[in-house]
Amino acid sequence: MPLRAFLLILILLTGAATFANPCAVPAVVVSDISLTGNETTKSQVMLRELTFAPGDTILAEDLEPLLQENQKRLFNLRLFHHVNYTYTCADGQVLVKYEVQERFYLYPIPIFDFADRNFNAWLEKKDWSRIDYGLNLIRRNFRGRNEEVRVRVQRGFNKRLELAYRIPYIWRKYNLGADFSVADYRSRTISYTNLNNKQRFFEQENGMPIKRSAVSASLVHRQNVQRQAGFRLSYFNEDVSDSVTFLNPEYYRDAQQERQYLRLELYKVINLRNNFAYPTAGSYFEAGVSQTLFLENSGSPFTTMRAKYVQYVPLSAKYTYMAGAEGQLRLAGEHAFADNVALGYRSYVRGYELYVVGGQHYGLFKQGLTRQVLDIQSIKLTFIDNPKFNSIPLAMYLNAFTDAGYVVDDVFEKQNPLTNRLLLGTGLGLHAVTFYDIVLRLEYTLNREGDKGLYFSARIPF
Repeated sequence: MPLRAFLLILILLTGAATFANPCAVPAVVVSDISLTGNETTKSQVMLRELTFAPGDTILAEDLEPLLQENQKRLFNLRLFHHVNYTYTCADGQVLVKYEVQERFYLYPIPIFDFADRNFNAWLEKKDWSRIDYGLNLIRRNFRGRNEEVRVRVQRGFNKRLELAYRIPYIWRKYNLGADFSVADYRSRTISYTNLNNKQRFFEQENGMPIKRSAVSASLVHRQNVQRQAGFRLSYFNEDVSDSVTFLNPEYYRDAQQERQYLRLELYKVINLRNNFAYPTAGSYFEAGVSQTLFLENSGSPFTTMRAKYVQYVPLSAKYTYMAGAEGQLRLAGEHAFADNVALGYRSYVRGYELYVVGGQHYGLFKQGLTRQVLDIQSIKLTFIDNPKFNSIPLAMYLNAFTDAGYVVDDVFEKQNPLTNRLLLGTGLGLHAVTFYDIVLRLEYTLNREGDKGLYFSARIPF
């Protein structure tokens, strides 16, 4: 072996020994935890997410799995591009070091969006006047404490003003945080009814046919980034033009044109996915119950219960099977059309993107088999000096899926044949995951009605 090659191997071996000196004792004591790279992020924000602390005794065989698990926990804060760790052992003492590369935390995101429920719903009309534009300014990790400030100024077809502030911890002793938001929404058009499971729109030449304002405050118990529960109190004021109530007297029902209401909500989230942006292992659970109370006799109170559970099963290094279900129950004496929302918005059976299926109750099941076909950890952009921007990861997945859903509607089911009917969809998709947790999906689907189509989306399937 040439001397140069021998010296290179020796250097690498020596570096590996320095990188992680294995522990030769049955158990070790954590002497210290060192954090580097967190120029903005406060150390206590990171240390709070760890499941171990200085002084803890850990079995030597459990040390590596424990450090890997906590590496994922820090990464899932979504504050860092990457998280690495090293450790050294000496005389039964272990020194742990986590090194991070912080993201850029100020996001001035231009808004150029379609005014419809999704891209394909807009594409069906191809109306360039139905475009929203503006600026969404997000300041993540505000003050280095994982706080978040959002300001949204949107013009165009739908006008929207929003201000939101999230504080992970306002009472550290009990892990209590808070969320606050105010919003004002106005639109030139309103979906006043559904016919053949397609929205029917009314567009007003002068003025806005719908105005909506809201104020919300939440108290959140954050056990950690994976387990949260909260209580939210919201106030809404909604107003529609007299033309809307003429076209559909049931739109607000008793309120006719204006209604005000309070909504009280309790919710719980347990997010055990290995990666929050595009999971390939773990599980996700959320459940919530809310009570809507109308003021000044402007509506009939109703209770809504929702739940979702998803399991991600790694079959091999490249294959993952996903299965999950979600459902909703809405209990009320009377139902207004504006509240009769089920599938077709955020939740839907793939293959039915062009339809809306309103109702009081629904169930949704999704399953899919995913194969990773590309995994590039870093694409270097040599013309950019900033390390927060000059390294772009890219992963791509092939996905085969089947979805099923059912909506129960005992009030507005007339002339909407997809209501009270089993909905089935299947297809193949190509998913891309890249810079700053961006997920892009292109899927070809076939549904039970015989419709075929190519659909685009920008979030994870479930």
